[in-house]
Amino acid sequence: MTIELAAIQHDIVWETPAETMALVRPLILDAADAGAELISLTEMWSCGFSMNTAVVAESPDGPTASFMHEMAAETGCWIAGSVPEHTDGYDRPTNRFVLAGPDGEDHRYSKTKPFSFAGETRHYAAGEPVASIDVNGVRITPFICYDLRFADLFWDAAADTDLYLVPANWPGVRREHWMALLRARAIENQAYVVGVNRVGSGDGLDYTGDSRIIDPLGELVGEAPAGEVTTLRAAIDAAHVADVRNHFRFMADR
Repeated sequence: MTIELAAIQHDIVWETPAETMALVRPLILDAADAGAELISLTEMWSCGFSMNTAVVAESPDGPTASFMHEMAAETGCWIAGSVPEHTDGYDRPTNRFVLAGPDGEDHRYSKTKPFSFAGETRHYAAGEPVASIDVNGVRITPFICYDLRFADLFWDAAADTDLYLVPANWPGVRREHWMALLRARAIENQAYVVGVNRVGSGDGLDYTGDSRIIDPLGELVGEAPAGEVTTLRAAIDAAHVADVRNHFRFMADR
């Protein structure tokens, strides 16, 4: 089974979801018109990587998640990205991955590894790894930004994953880490890895994007120009994952 994926590398208007939605909406529509079935935005895609939870954290049916569901229904696509959200069972908001389906499907995952270096651990609670989500026969496991540094999270999910989807706000100062880790996770787990990163500036940091689509052999399927708003597209093929794993039986040696 295959799914047509679009990864949107976009800018964000700092702590202003309504303006960011206005920027992103035509990009989503263009991706859908070009044949996308799954469209991924970035981490905290509507407000930026803000620790100001009193301002940016939303309810589960807040404006950002509602926009994602509205766009999913309008386009017939699955829409992914993360949202700062007040989450049941947690004493603080979580950095919450949302996957909105065209028929009202709703899947959510709270970031397992908040970024302590930037103080995210003080403002957002840590979540738990999530089971893969089947979309058109492709098993998708979401992780968010800093999760990428923890290979064990990806290893633990590998057997049930065809595609790791990683929305991020990864700053340009560590862009080489981002690109190397995305490729490593693909090679280690013999799965597609899609890293969707923002461009522009926010809270004193610059973001170069460097979004990537990497196949189960570690080959680059698509790479975004640094600093540019753009959309990467690729067909994600679950059969290719199975073929690579059957031919190169590396995971059995773990």
